[in-house]
Amino acid sequence: MTTAEPIQPEASDAAPDGRPAAVPLRKRVRRLVTQLGPSRMAATILFLLVAVLIARFSWQMPLIDAAERALYDARATLMAPHVEQDKRIVMVTYNDETLFNTGIRSPLDRTLLANALGNIDQMGAKAIGIDIAFDSPRPDDDLLKAQLRAMKTPTWLAYAEQASNPNTIFFEQQKFLETFIADVATDRTKPTSVLFRTDDDSVIRNWPDRPKNLPPLMSNALAPVDPAHADFQGNIRFLVPARAAAGQEEPVFANIPIDTFALPMDADMRAGFAELVKGRYVLIGGDIIDNDQFNTPLSRFPDAITGQHETMIGLEVHAHMLAQQLDGAWTRPIAGPALWALAILIVLAGGLTSLIDLRARWVALAFLGQMAFFIAFPFWLQGRGVDTTTLPTFGWAIGWLFGYAAVGTAARTVGSRQRAFAQSALGKYLPADVAAQIMRDPDQLSLHGERRNIFCVFTDLEGFTKLSHAVTPETVARLLNEYLDRLSDIVLAHGGTIDKFVGDAVVAFWGAPLSRPDDGPQAAAAALDMYEAGEKFRIDLAAEDIPLIGMTRVGLHVGDAIVGNFGGEGRIQYTALGDSMNTASRLEAANKSLKTGVLVSAEAAARSGRDDLVPMGRVTLRGRAQPVDVFTPRPDLAAERRARIGALVAAHAAGDKNAYVTGATALAEEFAQDASIMFLIERLNETERGESYVLS
Repeated sequence: MTTAEPIQPEASDAAPDGRPAAVPLRKRVRRLVTQLGPSRMAATILFLLVAVLIARFSWQMPLIDAAERALYDARATLMAPHVEQDKRIVMVTYNDETLFNTGIRSPLDRTLLANALGNIDQMGAKAIGIDIAFDSPRPDDDLLKAQLRAMKTPTWLAYAEQASNPNTIFFEQQKFLETFIADVATDRTKPTSVLFRTDDDSVIRNWPDRPKNLPPLMSNALAPVDPAHADFQGNIRFLVPARAAAGQEEPVFANIPIDTFALPMDADMRAGFAELVKGRYVLIGGDIIDNDQFNTPLSRFPDAITGQHETMIGLEVHAHMLAQQLDGAWTRPIAGPALWALAILIVLAGGLTSLIDLRARWVALAFLGQMAFFIAFPFWLQGRGVDTTTLPTFGWAIGWLFGYAAVGTAARTVGSRQRAFAQSALGKYLPADVAAQIMRDPDQLSLHGERRNIFCVFTDLEGFTKLSHAVTPETVARLLNEYLDRLSDIVLAHGGTIDKFVGDAVVAFWGAPLSRPDDGPQAAAAALDMYEAGEKFRIDLAAEDIPLIGMTRVGLHVGDAIVGNFGGEGRIQYTALGDSMNTASRLEAANKSLKTGVLVSAEAAARSGRDDLVPMGRVTLRGRAQPVDVFTPRPDLAAERRARIGALVAAHAAGDKNAYVTGATALAEEFAQDASIMFLIERLNETERGESYVLS
């Protein structure tokens, strides 16, 4: 026979490669809004609002703020300017070797400091900042006080108070410090605030606030600061050395032991050392292990030279802040409205991404593009001088995921309803498990004709046409629907596929769209159950005072057929075409002649797994040239009686006349009231060995 051409979707509804066209995003959004329902819509909107709040305020949220700080530290480290040594600033420090040599640890040796200040004051330094709090007495205080009063270079002395530094100074120390500074203050020697503010994780990232009761911050005191940034509290710009190879490192700020300048010097020696400080800002403080050490964003990652997570002395933090002020490298904060807009856009992007109906590679590309934005954009801003300490990058990612989940869940809710409807529709002609499997993998429902070996069942209700003329149309519709419901339930319960209804006839098959090992036994069981359901239907109608109808006749055959979607541009139907379907139809019709209710071909019987089938001889069906050996299920007969019928047919086929005559005589007496067996004997009497009975 001619194989039907596969049905192709219309060009307007498919992509060039034959794939179903993507549903436009705007249409998917509109469908989602209209089909979601008020309660689910409210939950989705609430979830999106939470996502926006996270994407906006993640810096202020527990746990999430730790991730934001880690990401900021990564940006501050990777985007930190790589610079040569800053010649404008020099650090002069007490180190552990100094303490060992002087034998004095705390308070620090003030004679050493007085001598160093005396020399540095004559070397042309631009300004001096001393990050040492003189908060307790030393025997050599008078020497240091005298030198501080005599300073010609602007000199700034560290000041701290208990209110703003409760963990570093107590009340008596503050009072001593205030008395000390008041005793040495001149127009050249003044106090300066050395206040730092660390975040909750003890990391310095930002410039501190400037309490009104404190003197100017050291960086602001040492060098002029424009009024617009006098209270700048943005991020500190930390610098890293331009050279970072082992043995070649040159620190951003020179660090010279204070011992170098505390030596007795004549004019020539002093002139030789002057190049180290002339015209520079000199910062004096401690570089002592486990003292005045701070974590910075640079501390989070191993140092390129040492491989350790390095801390930074407070004096060096002041140096970085001073360099930032001298360079005018004030970072620009992101305005609140801009952060709100970004949060909303990112959450919307997540939601819309969940609705993208494109090929997987394009969806993946969209996803990766947005992830790249979350990673790269903050680094780009950091490199462009934007203060990203308030940029909720991790919050963006969470907000995006929440948006994706909220809208995606809503879409899946609508989709599940649609799938449930579609599965219900499929379930009208497919078993529930098959319908569910096809919903999971639609490709299993072939969209073109394919050859499959299937078990085909045809039924027909005898006398229904006559009945339809004897009752009202409403009654006909009710009875027909009830009858077809009963038979349909049997087909589906046995895993079959309902092909179609033709009036009162049911056409079904097993083996497509999915085939299973038990298709044969299930089809045979369904054939018998459909016959019995028809008989019960007749009994039920008799109780309703409705004219009698005949039996339900069923035919079952197995063979190859072309299965798929066939039809025209306007409508297609999933059906089976082929000789096996025609044979099953002829078997159903042959029941009338053979006085049976169910006829099963020998091919189907061999795979039915039933032991209650009895042979009904060899017949030539109407319109067929090839004879068919047929069987009928007789569960009402004992196995011994079924065996004797089988022996009779076998004796006829073998040409054993004696055995046949003996068997036929006995069965004729035994089954005198069984029309199908009596007609079997009659047919066998009229045919010779190997011949078939031709049905007219």
